[in-house]
Amino acid sequence: MTVQEFIEKNNLEIISQGDLGQEITGCYIGDLLSLAMSRVEAGQVWMTVQGNVNIAAVAALTDPSCILLVEGRTADATAVQKAREQEVTVLKTDLPAYEAACLLFEQNQCK
Repeated sequence: MTVQEFIEKNNLEIISQGDLGQEITGCYIGDLLSLAMSRVEAGQVWMTVQGNVNIAAVAALTDPSCILLVEGRTADATAVQKAREQEVTVLKTDLPAYEAACLLFEQNQCK
């Protein structure tokens, strides 16, 4: 499933748009940025409540398919600007991370 398909199936809000045609390979759920830097794999959806500029920096290092802000969280203006500059897709949902991950698994049968 592509990021675009994931957005459409789950009515996700786009905060910053990168490559929506990128294939989703799995997901990582975590809010500790230092841990995310070592655990997020290329192609994964990174689900977090963090919305500061550092999410764009972590994404630049790890190349997730997108960042999904969960629990209704949003990114601050600096984070949005940096994500746009780096063409990082940042999405938003009101769902908790667990429920969003379950939807992703059910729809994509990813790891």
